[in-house]
Amino acid sequence: MSGMDARDAELKKELDATLRARRELGEEYEPALIDSFLEKVDQRIDGAVERRVRRQLAEQQMTAARESRAPRPMDSWGDRFGFAIVSLVLAVPLSAIGGTQGGLPGLLAAWLGIVGVNVAQIARTNPGLFSGCGGGRKDRDGGCEE
Repeated sequence: MSGMDARDAELKKELDATLRARRELGEEYEPALIDSFLEKVDQRIDGAVERRVRRQLAEQQMTAARESRAPRPMDSWGDRFGFAIVSLVLAVPLSAIGGTQGGLPGLLAAWLGIVGVNVAQIARTNPGLFSGCGGGRKDRDGGCEE
């Protein structure tokens, strides 16, 4: 007997008991008996709905968890463009500060820092670019992946 059949049989027993009680107690107790029976039916419906909602919520959470683990592209045009804009915007005050405070050596240090940050960003978003594999990654043996 499946879970649904067992619940149906249990509900049928409740209905039979309610009808027997109505015969024994008389018509004056009929509204109270019906209300009691309907309350039990409501509880069963609420339980079934709650189980379905929990199952759907769990499925949605699993789907969201799987999607959040999906690999994102390492480098998009928007990311590169945004990084370039931020680098240029920050280069102006850094150049002014470096040139004012340290002269030519200070200006060179500021620009070496700007270039270093940009090279690090390129290396992060393009693994293998500086490995001699033409932008590809190295395999375990030190050769280039195809």
